Amino acid sequence: MPHTVFCTKYKAEMEGLDEPPFDSDFGQKIYKNVSKKAWGEWVERQKMLLNEYRLQPWTREAQEFLVEQMNEFFFGEGGSLPKEYVPPTA
Repeated sequence: MPHTVFCTKYKAEMEGLDEPPFDSDFGQKIYKNVSKKAWGEWVERQKMLLNEYRLQPWTREAQEFLVEQMNEFFFGEGGSLPKEYVPPTA
């Protein structure tokens, strides 16, 4: 039986992640409160942030920024998009 959570993003009972994404308290919080669907959306948002801000993910500054954005995405107001961001057209 899959792990289920009450997803903070969708406010519904949904399938959760198979395991915590990080070995930390924040990773456990995500595991217990974020659905697979919402996590997949975060992965796409993270790619966009890395590209739009030209972040170097191995730097501490980029990692701290992404954790801040992730916290806002799941547990805050949803996080804001970069001012210059133009969504891709189909």
